Amino acid sequence: SEEEKEKKKKKKKGGGGEEAEEEEPDESMLDWWSKYFASIETMKEQLRQQEAAAAEAEEKEEMEIAEGSKGQAKNKEKSKAPKEDKKKKQQSAPELPEKKNKQKIDELKVFNKELETEFDNFEDWLHTFNLLRGKIGDNDDNATEEERIVGRFKGSMCVYKVPLPDDITKEAGYDPNFGMFQGIPSNDPINVLVRVYIVRATDLHPADINGKADPYIAIKLGKTDIKDKENYISKQLNPVFGKSFDIEATFPMESMLTVAVYDWDLVGTDDLIGETKIDLENRYYSKHRATCGVSQTYSIHGYNTWRDPMKPSQILSKLCKEGKVDGPHFGPGGRVKVANRVFTGPTEIEDENGQKKQTDEHLALAVLRHWEDIPRAGCKLVPEHVETRP
Repeated sequence: SEEEKEKKKKKKKGGGGEEAEEEEPDESMLDWWSKYFASIETMKEQLRQQEAAAAEAEEKEEMEIAEGSKGQAKNKEKSKAPKEDKKKKQQSAPELPEKKNKQKIDELKVFNKELETEFDNFEDWLHTFNLLRGKIGDNDDNATEEERIVGRFKGSMCVYKVPLPDDITKEAGYDPNFGMFQGIPSNDPINVLVRVYIVRATDLHPADINGKADPYIAIKLGKTDIKDKENYISKQLNPVFGKSFDIEATFPMESMLTVAVYDWDLVGTDDLIGETKIDLENRYYSKHRATCGVSQTYSIHGYNTWRDPMKPSQILSKLCKEGKVDGPHFGPGGRVKVANRVFTGPTEIEDENGQKKQTDEHLALAVLRHWEDIPRAGCKLVPEHVETRP
């Protein structure tokens, strides 16, 4: 239940003290939230390191300027200082290896921005153009572009010099004289199941006089309109929702998902605090495979169970076939060959009873996690993640 989750979370947030350092986390105690909080820590650590590196670079630059203006004598002392700092840093960090042991929890990637900004808006096969209503009278002059949108056109245009240069033929992987738009998905409507996970919201705009809000989630896709009103969170600007919603939809008619946060009010109408829109169709067809993120490890039980309906080996075969890539060829000794690259990995998997059996899934996953290294057809695949949307 939600309450239990809340309690677990509070424990986790408050926990992480002495005990956690010594004991390895017990598998049965872990859940998705453990994974999420471990990942958040990693993200914060990376941001801290980036900031520290930037500060150090700035300091170094200032030093060099100072050294230039003051003679050589001070130079030596100054150049010694940073080295000592480094030594101090090394000494003050003996807990790092311990952390590594503790680092048993699998993580996911936490993006502190929208997934689109990381993957070029998923416009690798189509660009989206808003179709606007023409301006009729004076009152249309001050209408926002958003209000004038009557539809969206998705398309792509390629202009080539004839005869085609050789490198284009190479890049395409087939004879482009038959047109560059091969392997395009069919135009028939397709039915999809959309599962939206809403983890939490941060720094919401206060909606009430008391400087707080009572936020709840509203989701809209096509004809589906879900308002999760009864589960509003009282007086909170950083609510943890921890909810998932399943919606059936049909592309291309219903492809723009709106996730909104409303402020619950006892009297009058509920106010919109904010919303974000996600083009699901672009994600679905993108070669970056933004349907269900590729997780770090393949597991068949526990908090880390593989969630994609397709196994890594099935995904890999499909990608190789579609990209006209040779492979995958699984060989002895935990090796797999794709195109001209060889990947290695474990070949055993344990079920919940500790029984070991042979599997190619870890190997296939190793290739998926490095799909961008595959020549011509390769690109970065979306990892298992949580995105942060304004």
